[in-house]
Amino acid sequence: MSSRQETILKAWNGAWGNGDLSSFERILAPDYIRRSKTGTEDFASLQETIKAMQSAFPDSTIEILQMVEDGDRVAIHWQTQGTHKGEFMDVPATGRAVTVSGASFLRFEDDKLAEEWVVWDPRELLSALGIWHLGS
Repeated sequence: MSSRQETILKAWNGAWGNGDLSSFERILAPDYIRRSKTGTEDFASLQETIKAMQSAFPDSTIEILQMVEDGDRVAIHWQTQGTHKGEFMDVPATGRAVTVSGASFLRFEDDKLAEEWVVWDPRELLSALGIWHLGS
């Protein structure tokens, strides 16, 4: 594992797994932007997302399943698990255990994370919560 990958692993586990936003902030470029199919977020907005996730799933853990690095780019395949103990995405606590996976594609500038593209399917989460059924 490269030094950059170790740094990413520590930041991801700190922020998404433990709610330690400073661990993630330390690796960010000043103009960091996170992109998804729902739009873009800066770090201030991402902090609110992480806080909401931590509040709704206080026992959440994140596992980096795979990382691939090529120059200033890193691809991450991740999986998050937790118990739904608080409201999230307008869904009241269900007490259900959930597992959600996705991928993040990162671009670095001078060893700082400048841009992230995140891909995950919210229907996977809603299905685990018993709100949405994906079918067979």
